[in-house]
Amino acid sequence: MSFASRLARSPIPYEPARAEEVLARFACLPADLRALLEGTAGCSPYLCGLMLREADWLEEALAGAPEAALAAELGRLDGVEGADALGSELRRAKRRVALLAGLADLGGVWPLESVTGALTGLADRAVDLAFRALVAAEIRRDRIPGATETDAATAAGLVALAMGKMGAGELNYSSDIDLICLFDDSRYPGADVPEARAALIRVVRRMAALLSDMTAEGYVFRTDLRLRPDASVTPVCISMSAAEQYYEAQGRTWERAAYIKARAAAGDIAAGERFLDALTPFVWRRHLDFAAIQDAHDMRLRIRDHKGLHGPIALEGHDMKLGPGGIREIEFFTQTRQLIAGGRDPDLRLRDTVGGLAALAVKGWVPEADATELTALYRAHREVEHRVQMVGDAQTHALPASSEGFDRIARMCGEGDTRRFREGLKARLERVADLTEGFFAPGETRTGPEMDAETRAVVDGWRAYPALRSERAVSIFKRVQPEILSRLSRAASPAEALRQFDGFLGGLPAGVQLFSLFDANPQLIDLIVDICATAPGLAQYLSRNAAVLDAVIGGDFFADWPGAEALAAELSRRLAGVADYEARLTAARVWTREWHFRIGVHHLRGLIDASVAGREYADLAGAVLAALWPVVVADFASKHGAPPGRGAVVLGMGSLGAERLNAASDLDLIVIYDAAGAEASEGKRPLAARAYYARLTQALVTALTAPMADGRLYEVDMRLRPSGRQGPVATSVQSFRDYQMTEAWTWEHLALTRARPVAGDPALAAEVEAIRIAVLAATGTDPRVLPDTAEMRARIFAAKAPDGKWEAKIGPGRLQDIELLAQSCALRAAAPARRVEPQLRAGLRAGLLAASDEAALQEAYRFLWRLQAGGRLLTQKPLDMAAVGEGGRAFLLRETGMSDIAALASQLGLQTAQAAGIIDKALGTVPEGAAPGAGGDLGT
Repeated sequence: MSFASRLARSPIPYEPARAEEVLARFACLPADLRALLEGTAGCSPYLCGLMLREADWLEEALAGAPEAALAAELGRLDGVEGADALGSELRRAKRRVALLAGLADLGGVWPLESVTGALTGLADRAVDLAFRALVAAEIRRDRIPGATETDAATAAGLVALAMGKMGAGELNYSSDIDLICLFDDSRYPGADVPEARAALIRVVRRMAALLSDMTAEGYVFRTDLRLRPDASVTPVCISMSAAEQYYEAQGRTWERAAYIKARAAAGDIAAGERFLDALTPFVWRRHLDFAAIQDAHDMRLRIRDHKGLHGPIALEGHDMKLGPGGIREIEFFTQTRQLIAGGRDPDLRLRDTVGGLAALAVKGWVPEADATELTALYRAHREVEHRVQMVGDAQTHALPASSEGFDRIARMCGEGDTRRFREGLKARLERVADLTEGFFAPGETRTGPEMDAETRAVVDGWRAYPALRSERAVSIFKRVQPEILSRLSRAASPAEALRQFDGFLGGLPAGVQLFSLFDANPQLIDLIVDICATAPGLAQYLSRNAAVLDAVIGGDFFADWPGAEALAAELSRRLAGVADYEARLTAARVWTREWHFRIGVHHLRGLIDASVAGREYADLAGAVLAALWPVVVADFASKHGAPPGRGAVVLGMGSLGAERLNAASDLDLIVIYDAAGAEASEGKRPLAARAYYARLTQALVTALTAPMADGRLYEVDMRLRPSGRQGPVATSVQSFRDYQMTEAWTWEHLALTRARPVAGDPALAAEVEAIRIAVLAATGTDPRVLPDTAEMRARIFAAKAPDGKWEAKIGPGRLQDIELLAQSCALRAAAPARRVEPQLRAGLRAGLLAASDEAALQEAYRFLWRLQAGGRLLTQKPLDMAAVGEGGRAFLLRETGMSDIAALASQLGLQTAQAAGIIDKALGTVPEGAAPGAGGDLGT
């Protein structure tokens, strides 16, 4: 289909007299195409001149598709040799591409992205060809040490990073191009770097002149190199290592925002992409970065001050780019949101504004309706910007100052009624201002509640805390402090909530990010107050791990629980995107901490009960082990070779095996391997099979327990392995089978009732599970099971007394006691069940428990678990009702269904006494002279 037949519309001529020569030259063209050329010539002296100058080429180009004409023109440049010839041919290409893009834009043939893409494609090609030609000249003069002719193809390590609109593929019609030019200094021996730098600086200067200088043939692109690091004192080209050091030490928010659009566009593209990858932590912060909002707001104000752009919107002379309601407002709105969340979500790291808005809408960071409207406004603004620049090829964003000028722009936009055009334009500018201003402008400081002397003394002490050391932190906190105090005053016990918040604030190492988070998301203040008023232990945890609050506003914090399998897959994907082993361990800690916090908040707020929370904590731990085990194995194998034989499986024991953890649980683990006859591994440093798996197990324990900057994942207990502390940390499957069948104590068989494979080879896991079932069937009928269990119970009571009157775990009739009886039921009934409730039901089915006793034990267990899980969420110390405060007591009463503390104490005594009596009856007395060594740690 021809260009002419695809035209959707044509602008109304403004000055027909100027088009006479064009019409005479193109009289033979179809009427609709002549109408477009007439209108364009009448409105734009610049395009009129280009049509006459490139008339022969244009006539040929108009005969086909504009995309083909563009491709042919860019392809023609590849055959140009020498910098002098290149300068001339690039100017010719610029005229033709500008003409083609202008006509395709005005005629409605190309959408915005095609117009800006054509201009950007020419800019990329121009810089790259200039680099190649100029570097080749330097190489021929032997001025680049070690370089040969083939190095010209990659510009001898020189790269141009396209910034701003060029980086995003969004060049406007008369745009300059913003470049940062770097060279890969790792390509040169240290002594050669200064000489290479000097040569490449010359190349960059000549490239800028070749493109920017105005000659009789025009210019290619105005080239701006001032976005480079510390531009006032650095040369136009610096080394990548120097640039990295600058951004790491001194980089500012505006530079981070600039790098959202950065793209390796010319020269050594591979080196440029490596540099951008290395800069990822600088641009995309690991935590939600709401402090960027204030930085962006300050930047906007500085720009407006510098340009004198404050005040109400008046169309005459209004700056479509930098003025209120202009293009930059939409770009800042988009980029700031990307900076806030892009560190956590790589899907938001798009260079173009339209794509960025769409991604933000999909992820819930911008309402979909707002993103759609801002996209339409952005396109409309860019169209007006292009028309303003097409008039005379001027790098301007200012609307006309005269009515005649507005007539011209209105006609170029296809609007015959200038008044209607002006009204629509002003409405769009005002709408952009409405949509973006509230996001940027800091909230007004409100007045907080009246403070008594005690409250005033606490608040006055806040200024001395580490989180409020900087003036910036103080400035932001002043805006949120009244809201914090207002919400604290509405707590059930305001003095207690204030005291806990004071502890939380005092424990914070820094405050700018967190206070900015509160400023932008006031609902988080409610959550903090809720936690401080209810769960002081969780508040202390938050002081050390405030970054977990990022997850609260990440979009799915209150979504349904995804399940262990989905969690493991998500963490595996997260770890796969991190190359370094230690960085993977850090990423696992950050991820786990957020999910752990999520479970606690859901439990605290009553979204889930203690039973569901226990299952979710176990799901999380299982997911961590399933995802981290392959990472540990791969790192260990890189040093000692692949695991010999079939590999290993990790068994979760105790509460992990039973899929019921609390907020403070450690993990009981066993590692079982099958070397399958292999004597040793094959690697750089081979190990005998037994030593291999022992050290691999130790590596897993270290990965879980090492106290890194982001804390540890879990405490690990491996005392449930065969032979306990005396046995090897990893056991072969053959030894495991033989030991369990012939040597294990009753307590080890009881522990086996809760064993569950959580990581490792699936086939080996199935085999271990089969061994477990076989062991239970073979040993459960042993007459020693009951007396051994009774003696173990006595040993447990003798070893540790209950921790205070509110103890729910240890002691007669409490959780551990009920769990011990349940395990004995599963063992004697040879039942595969691992959790307490189904184990008790197995005892009922096997005739080991009366129906009334089983029902009473189930009720007692549920009550005690709610008290235990709730208490562990509030504090890791023994439960003290006075210490947890009014909010904590209210939470525990809600969890247990009790009306007051006296009723809770009474119910605790009643339930434990009844359960203890049932267990006494079920296990009987401990016979004198029972076998020694029958006691053990069952991992409860």
